[in-house]
Amino acid sequence: MSRKENNTAGILAGLLAGAAAGVILGMLYAPEEGKETRKKIKTKANDLREEAKNKYGEVSEKVKDQYGNISSTFKETANNVAHTVKDGYDKYKDQIVSKTSDIVKDVETGLNDLKR
Repeated sequence: MSRKENNTAGILAGLLAGAAAGVILGMLYAPEEGKETRKKIKTKANDLREEAKNKYGEVSEKVKDQYGNISSTFKETANNVAHTVKDGYDKYKDQIVSKTSDIVKDVETGLNDLKR
């Protein structure tokens, strides 16, 4: 995860924790029955849990998309490098074979001249 995503996740977690703490403190100090307060806390906790799940899903999708983009870019780059290396190998291989053939012909010519 990138630094920006870590910061975003940290800020999101802080906001959710702050919101939860604020809601709970507000309810605890509200002049209502304990049963009603517990019901409201439970409802708010469920709401916050759902919101956290939704935010997690959003962040998770963004990370998956970025991973997919990075992965496909890496594969494409690796393929390009492989083709470049293969093309270079083929080019220089052909040149070496050609030069070697020329050298063999020169040596054979030289040996034939020496035999005469």
